[in-house]
Amino acid sequence: MSILGRPRVAAVLARAMQVLVTATAGRVAKRTAAVFPEFPGRTTTITVPTSVAPAPVVVHRPADAQRPPPVHVNFHGGGFVMPGVWLDDPLCRYLAAEAGVVVVNVDYAVAPQHRFPAPPHQAYEVVRWVAEHGAEHGWDGGRLTVGGQSAGGSLAAAVARLALERGGPAIAAQVLHYPALDLSTPGRDKTSTIAKPMLRPWMGEVFDGAYLPDRAARADRLVSPAGAADTADLTGIAPALVITPAHDRLHAEGARYAERLRRVGALLEHRDVPDADHGYDVGRADLARESYALIARHVARATRG
Repeated sequence: MSILGRPRVAAVLARAMQVLVTATAGRVAKRTAAVFPEFPGRTTTITVPTSVAPAPVVVHRPADAQRPPPVHVNFHGGGFVMPGVWLDDPLCRYLAAEAGVVVVNVDYAVAPQHRFPAPPHQAYEVVRWVAEHGAEHGWDGGRLTVGGQSAGGSLAAAVARLALERGGPAIAAQVLHYPALDLSTPGRDKTSTIAKPMLRPWMGEVFDGAYLPDRAARADRLVSPAGAADTADLTGIAPALVITPAHDRLHAEGARYAERLRRVGALLEHRDVPDADHGYDVGRADLARESYALIARHVARATRG
């Protein structure tokens, strides 16, 4: 482990990254708002109470719903440390329009202010709240899916795991989009098929050091369901769509988890995205459209009722 992975150093760097991301949020939000202009979106913001901290959520609604539509809860990426709910605005607008679902885009607690296990438990509480409060807010909480990108994919997988262990809420599908599913393996040991992938080893040192400084705890099922230590029977877990970019350093763990889910009959589809790296959908509208259409089809099919 380098000096970057030391908890105090990682925490300082993570906070500096948060300041930088927040300072550029307005410009990034304008760019993302220009993606898929044919789906202008209808949004409101509400705050979900949780035991960790209040969780602001952006609610995207489909147009002209004839009855309370299903609901999809989305978790953005950012290495567990960076805010970025605005990054998933194009995805949320796309799903609301093409899958006909309300999309609840969660601005969840991040590290080092809220270290593991707070974020996955907060994410679970948000999903449980969404399932229980649909009548008040205009969606059908009984037809519910979850999903996320990168660290958000990790949170979505953790929510599905907690729902399995706690007997609910019922989740019709989980969407794991280039998910982080094995923190027990150091970032420097994760390889790519290209020379300069988007994720660099130093990022893993900072993100993991800020989020989960206890290295032994990185084998926990809520962060490393694709790690060797987690051998529990996952029969009955929400079925998953797993999307893995071919050049992503996280490809191998996503593929391992997809195979684990397949063995218990919980894999809807594992889709590799050729010639793509981690976070490819942020800058490539063509590839984003293909993957988002795939996600929309699975979400619509899972919530059809």
